[in-house]
Amino acid sequence: MKKLITAEDTTAIVSVTDPQYAPDGTRAAYVQSQANQEKDSYTSNIWIYETKTGRSIPWTHGEKRCTDPRWSPDGRTLAFISDREGDAAQLYIISAEGGEARKLTDIPYGVSKPIWSPDGEWVLVTVSLGEGERINDREKTEPDSFEPVEVQGLAYKRDGKGLTRGAYAQLVLVSVKSGKVKQLTNHKADHGDPAFSPDGKSLVFSANLTETDDASKPHDVCMMSLDTGDLKQITSHRGSFGPSSFSPDGRYLALLGHEKEYQNATFEKAWLYDIEQDNLTCLTEMLDVHLADALIGDSLIGGAEQRPVWTKDSQGLYVIGTDQGSTGIYYISIEGLVYPIRLEKEYINSFSISPDEQHFIASVTKPDRPSELYSLPLGQEEKRLTGANDKFVGEHTISIPEDIQYVTEDGVTVNGWLMKPAQPEGETSYPLILNIHGGPHMMYGHTYFHEFQVLAAKGYAVVYVNPRGSHGYGQEFVNAVRGDYGGKDYADVMQAVDEAIKRDPQIDPKRLGVTGGSYGGFMTNWIVGQTNRFKAAVTQRSISNWISFHGVSDIGYFFTDWQLEHDMFADTEKLWDRSPLKYAANVETPLLILHGERDDRCPIEQAEQLFIALKKMGKETMLVRFPKASHNLSRSGHPVQRIKRLNYISSWFDQYL
Repeated sequence: MKKLITAEDTTAIVSVTDPQYAPDGTRAAYVQSQANQEKDSYTSNIWIYETKTGRSIPWTHGEKRCTDPRWSPDGRTLAFISDREGDAAQLYIISAEGGEARKLTDIPYGVSKPIWSPDGEWVLVTVSLGEGERINDREKTEPDSFEPVEVQGLAYKRDGKGLTRGAYAQLVLVSVKSGKVKQLTNHKADHGDPAFSPDGKSLVFSANLTETDDASKPHDVCMMSLDTGDLKQITSHRGSFGPSSFSPDGRYLALLGHEKEYQNATFEKAWLYDIEQDNLTCLTEMLDVHLADALIGDSLIGGAEQRPVWTKDSQGLYVIGTDQGSTGIYYISIEGLVYPIRLEKEYINSFSISPDEQHFIASVTKPDRPSELYSLPLGQEEKRLTGANDKFVGEHTISIPEDIQYVTEDGVTVNGWLMKPAQPEGETSYPLILNIHGGPHMMYGHTYFHEFQVLAAKGYAVVYVNPRGSHGYGQEFVNAVRGDYGGKDYADVMQAVDEAIKRDPQIDPKRLGVTGGSYGGFMTNWIVGQTNRFKAAVTQRSISNWISFHGVSDIGYFFTDWQLEHDMFADTEKLWDRSPLKYAANVETPLLILHGERDDRCPIEQAEQLFIALKKMGKETMLVRFPKASHNLSRSGHPVQRIKRLNYISSWFDQYL
């Protein structure tokens, strides 16, 4: 008899991510992670898949975190990042022949994102340094809690990090032989997405090197000469560009990004910079697909950002694309020919191509199985390579979602899923819960979602859809929510409930619940102020007041302008009209409010305002505060808090439905 899934099973799920082929293709390194309830932390270790035997063996052990495995160009050494010896993560290398790992850095600020130089003599890492801090400091000066913090810029805090205190991500070279360090950048900017040229003479990275501090600040790709330190800007100060990689012949640079045509609702496109001709062109102008991972799940730990992967002949590249509830692998030629190599009902988070270029090794999550490593041969059947979640899948009843699709009154097609209870009891009826995703420019999709499985195991049907504003259905669709929050997006999610009831006669239309986080929390707040159709609601990390959000969120100063399309001072009344708080008197649905106390994206004052208003009016409500939790509580928060959050959600619905 299989068991029903519980909130506590958060710690039973294994996350398999970041596969990296060795240069000779005989093995691949990857990361296996798991939440630990007892220690209220996460454990990550490096595993090696051997292609000949088909077996996987762990190369690191213990209850700390070892991540980011990267092979040296000759394949004889593996670099990785670990916090095994303290709080700050450091760079380690281990011989492919075996033996103990050697610690290469001792930088008190910690290091991340290792990249080998082409000659194998250096590893580039990223270090977050504040003003006056140097990489060769012996210890980090902890900011004294009573010391005033001077703030002079708009972007002075960041969700998950708190006050930035003038610290920026800088690029640092580490000598493999001696461990000596050399800082390459020192601008007052975060330097990201670095990559070496094949000859090792140049480095590219992305950063905002302008003096601009407001929402219009560009994110450009720059090329640096490692001999002279000279910088050349590749992109044109008007967009947001990130991950890039050099072609093997050194002639081209492939990069992902956009020119903010639709502000932060703009699709990522692929661009080609011809180094010889000094010419930048967009390769995917005609492709209506977002070339990045926008799929939401709650079972992956860490994951990896996928940069473009070139073919050996320098004639094309592979990228991840978000489309129709899936993420797939797309091929793009340097002439601009584009097609999906693989687009199935699954979630590909990251991939690596084999040296013979005949297949990919990828981290893939399916709706009925958390992430595993798969071999994806070109044009052939996939093969699962790991069984990290065999025990979990074998022991538990997993509900399989059914695809749903409907057309709105104004002729727009909306896609989503209906998940029935894990063990429906005979002829009886059951309640339905509407789940609304955050973003809003993200996407629900063909992936394992633990929260939905917990609710299905409790006897609930769950409906979740991609309303207007979601990724995966074209640029026009993703842009359609801007300036219309609580408008047609609201109609889309309400119609999802009607469609679910129409499809499943066992759903009880009198027992409906609604929940969502971030934008989904805004939408939950909006719904209970507009209709009394739902008998219970849970709002998470939500927005209730756009006027105060403008000044308290780490993104508020531009997000409100871009998304609501109302100026804070010229259109104050219009912002208030779109604020759920305005409609608090209408609320008759019992509302549970969940919020992290260190959420800088949607700060907790948003929850407090709503709670106080409802409580003052004698409404049925409760506020639950999660100490030290950021906006990402549900995905990467403390395991014990994540479990408690799921139990709060299901017990609130149990109480009222």
